[in-house]
Amino acid sequence: MKVIICENYDELSLKAFEVIKELVTSKPDCVLGLATGSSPVGLYKNMIKDHKENGTSYKDVKSYNLDEYVGIDRNDPQSYYTFMKENLFDGIDIDPANTHVPYGSTAEDCAAYEKELEKVSVDLQLLGIGQNGHIGFNEPGTPFDILTHIVDLTENTRQANARFFDDDINKVPTQAISMGIGTIMKAKKVLLVANGENKADAVKAMIEGPVDTACAASALQNHPDVTVVIDKAAASKLSK
Repeated sequence: MKVIICENYDELSLKAFEVIKELVTSKPDCVLGLATGSSPVGLYKNMIKDHKENGTSYKDVKSYNLDEYVGIDRNDPQSYYTFMKENLFDGIDIDPANTHVPYGSTAEDCAAYEKELEKVSVDLQLLGIGQNGHIGFNEPGTPFDILTHIVDLTENTRQANARFFDDDINKVPTQAISMGIGTIMKAKKVLLVANGENKADAVKAMIEGPVDTACAASALQNHPDVTVVIDKAAASKLSK
């Protein structure tokens, strides 16, 4: 696990962008696993800026998103499908037909998404990390070998996401469809970004804690190629 500690969020976003740009430049038809949430927004802004200013092209890139809420329409302002369109896809030249965001609420929907993923090999999986150590929506206690599945969201996660729903937890969906930890671990490379003091405990558990389902992200200690890009606040509890 390679850990890069940056001064602040802007520096972290630039560093993470450099990793993605290097891949897209060397392999224009690469497969990216993408994430939502506030952590990757700066990285996506850098991708859009670079595309507009330097012409870096994503026209042959395929993308597969980690997760989506269950029970809200694709075009809902808070859906992850809408998030990706607004924060990345509409700003670069990626072919909409090459973008994939999971959708649905049944075991069949999960199996169908997993089947799509089996047709490709994800070159780089981008991740954030939840305050409780979740990656994707794989909450504490999730088995490490699980594939795409329907998740019951914890109170902690719903509380953390209430800020996107008028600070009203009752508006936050109770379930999500998510790539499993087993699915995530199939990616050739993992790039995880985290910022802020509220992520420091999770970051410490991921990097220095035991490999245990109590922290889903600790599974990444068993992955052969992980780069973690964090700011000083998120790194504040690391002992090494």
